[in-house]
Amino acid sequence: MYRSETKTALNKNILYFIRWTAISIVMGTVCGLIGTAFGYGVIYAQRLFKTHSFMLYLMPVAGVLIVLLHQMFHELGNRGTNLILESISSDERIPMATLPCIFISTILSQAVGASAGKEGAALQIGGCIGNYFGDVFHMDERDKKVMIMSGMSGCFGAIFGTPLAAAMFGIEVISIGVAYYAALVPCVFASFIGAQISGALGLHGESFLILHIPEFSLVPALYTVGLGLTCALLSVCFCILLHETQHLYKNKIGNVYVRILVAAGLSIALALIFGRDYCGAGFNLVEKAVDGESAYLGFLLKMIFTAVALGGGFKGGEIVPTLAVGSSFGCTFGLLTGFEPSLCAAAGMLATFVGVTNCPIATMFLGFELFGFEAMPYFAVAVAISFTLSGYYGLYSGQKFTYSKTKAEFINRKAH
Repeated sequence: MYRSETKTALNKNILYFIRWTAISIVMGTVCGLIGTAFGYGVIYAQRLFKTHSFMLYLMPVAGVLIVLLHQMFHELGNRGTNLILESISSDERIPMATLPCIFISTILSQAVGASAGKEGAALQIGGCIGNYFGDVFHMDERDKKVMIMSGMSGCFGAIFGTPLAAAMFGIEVISIGVAYYAALVPCVFASFIGAQISGALGLHGESFLILHIPEFSLVPALYTVGLGLTCALLSVCFCILLHETQHLYKNKIGNVYVRILVAAGLSIALALIFGRDYCGAGFNLVEKAVDGESAYLGFLLKMIFTAVALGGGFKGGEIVPTLAVGSSFGCTFGLLTGFEPSLCAAAGMLATFVGVTNCPIATMFLGFELFGFEAMPYFAVAVAISFTLSGYYGLYSGQKFTYSKTKAEFINRKAH
C-alpha cells in the first residue's frame, strides 16, 4: 500500500513538472519578447529625455495623453501592481487593457523625465500575460494564480536582468510569511528564460562594482547595524510619503486631468530648482552612490520627485526610485560616519528595498546579482534588520502579512 501511494505521488510530481515546464517555456518566451520590447522602449525614451532638454516641458502633454489612454481603455481606476497582487490573493480580475496602458504610459513618463521606474510596470505587464494564458489554457483559479506569478517573474527577469531575484520576488511578494512554493518551478523557469531571451536580444541587466569591501568584523558590523536601523526608518517614511501624497492629490483635486497637470507643473519646477539628476528612474543616482558620490540630501529629493510624479498619475513603478533613494542615503551615511560610502550605498539600497517590498530572500538574491557575493555578510545584516524594523508598511496595499515579523503567529493583515 505504501509503495503504491509513493508511486502515485511520484507520478503526480513528474506530470506536474512536465506540464509546468512546458507552460513555463511559453511564458518565459512571451515575457522575454514583450519585456525586451518594453525595455528598449524605455531605453529610447530615456535617451530622448537626456538628448533633448525640451522634453521636460512636454510633461503636461504626456500627462494628458496618459489620462486619455486610460480613459480609452476604461482603465482610469487601474490600481497598478496592487491589482496584480490582489488577483492572486483573491478573485480580483485583471483586465487585458492593463497591458497596453501601462506599456505606453510608462514609456511616455520616461520620455519626459517623470521620476518613475520600469519594474513596477514589468510586474503589471507580466501579471496580465499570466492571466491571459491562464484563460487560454482554461486553468482553474489556483493554477491561474501560479500563471500570474510566473508572468511577473518572467517580465521582471527580462527587464531587470536579475532572474534569481525575479523568481523569488514573484513567489514572495504576495503574502509575507508564506511563500507559494507551488510556483517555484514556473517562476524560476520563466524568469531565467525571459532573462536569457532579453540578453540574447541585447538587453542586459545592471551590475555595479563596490570600491572596497573590508573584512567583516565587529566594528564594520556595528556600522551595518546602524545603517539597517536608519534604512528601516527611511523605508517607512518613503512608503508614508508615497501613499499620503497620492491621497492628497485625490482629496484636493478631483479632476484627473488637473491632477496630472499639477503633478507635471510641480515636477518641472522641482527639476528647474534642484536639477535633472532626480528625474527619471534613478539608476544614475545609484551609479554615483556606489562610486562614493552623493549629495547629502539627494535621497530626500529623489523621494519628493517620485511622490510628486507617481502620486499625480504618471506611470512606471517605485522600485528603481527606491533603489536610488536607498543607495543615495547609504552613501550619505558612509560619508557622514567615515565608513566605506560605496559599500554603504550598496547595503543601503538593499536595506531600503526590503523595507518597502518586505521580500528578504529576493532582496538577498538581488544583492548577489547586482554586486557579487563578497559583501553578502553586510547585506545580510542590513537586510535582516531593515525587514524586521520596517513594520507592516509597504509599497503595495494589496500585499498581505500572513504571519507576524516578530512572533510566530498568524496575523493576516494588509500593508499600510
